[in-house]
Amino acid sequence: MSPRPARLHPSDLARLGGYGLRSRPLRAVLSALGIAIGIAAMTAVVGISASSGADLDRRLAELGTDMLTVSPGNTMLGEQATLPDESVAMIKRIGPVRSATTTGVLSETYVYRTDRVPAAQSSGLSVLAARLDLLTTVGAALDHGSWLNAATDRYPAVVLGATAAERLGNVPAVYIGGRWWVVVGVLRKAPLAPELDSAVLMGWPAATTYLGFNGHPTTVYTRSVESQVEAVRAVLAPTANPSAPNEVQVSKPSDALAARRATNATFTALLIGLGAVALLVGGIGVANTMVISVLERRTEIGLRRSLGATKGQVRTQFLAESLLLSLLGGAGGALLGYLVTGTYATARTWPTVMPLWVLAGGIGATVLIGAIAGLYPAIRAARLAPTEALAVT
Repeated sequence: MSPRPARLHPSDLARLGGYGLRSRPLRAVLSALGIAIGIAAMTAVVGISASSGADLDRRLAELGTDMLTVSPGNTMLGEQATLPDESVAMIKRIGPVRSATTTGVLSETYVYRTDRVPAAQSSGLSVLAARLDLLTTVGAALDHGSWLNAATDRYPAVVLGATAAERLGNVPAVYIGGRWWVVVGVLRKAPLAPELDSAVLMGWPAATTYLGFNGHPTTVYTRSVESQVEAVRAVLAPTANPSAPNEVQVSKPSDALAARRATNATFTALLIGLGAVALLVGGIGVANTMVISVLERRTEIGLRRSLGATKGQVRTQFLAESLLLSLLGGAGGALLGYLVTGTYATARTWPTVMPLWVLAGGIGATVLIGAIAGLYPAIRAARLAPTEALAVT
């Protein structure tokens, strides 16, 4: 009865795999380098594309892809409708809505540079009552000065839109409704809300106290979760005015939203294709390396078989070498690809984006393909008879 062969522990397999690679270091390095370059190319392409996509998303977001506006329409009799005072509060209760604010037009209210300008020579600027969270919701920014706060929105203080400031000039105060109003700030151009450019904005309480503002919202600005913009739009009218939703006008989603989604779909298809090609190239490199290794190490295989190594042990040894080679190449390639992505994205002032699934998937897929690619050479090595392997060719 022949003794049972000793089992190989994982540590033994690791040493055997490492020995096989160390015995031919140049070939192993070149093979691992070939795998690493393939994985690095895949990782870098995916990372650069993802970073470019993130930069594009950022730019498209600046175009208001998640913003909708609500305004009063007309009644059944053709008259101008009004929104309820509580419409903004009700809209904020919609789950996907991240923020909502409003402005109110003060009709028949005019702005003058001084109190000496004839009433008929108004500047043609609109006067709006505004909520304190207006700038953050519409993405507007100050050119200089300050925005309204909890104190100034109760007193005669205004902020000028960019166009309004150009028409009025550098004035410390403006004359509205028989009273001087201090100019506390000037806005930059507001691409998402161009109506603010030619407006003079004041606090909601101040407009009510000093100018008799009726408190009805005129335009409600909403920012929602981008994937839910269409769903939010469907419920905005009945939410803003439940008693008369047909008297509410809701804007359409930005065309940039459709462009953004189409771009993301294109990027996804591109990444999948490039990743598949890179992994295929890496697998071919592993298979080629392991086949050549079997052919060059026939004597070693025969000696091990003569000393009692089983076919399974020989097969496992070469499979372990293939896995170790793939792991080294995949890990090195993932690291190299990440560094290339970071360098390129930084040079282009893009946000550096590297999806974790790319790093983990690249290494994991490389090891899997390495196992598949090394399976045939391992089986071929195991099938060599000791006498055949030891024969001098």
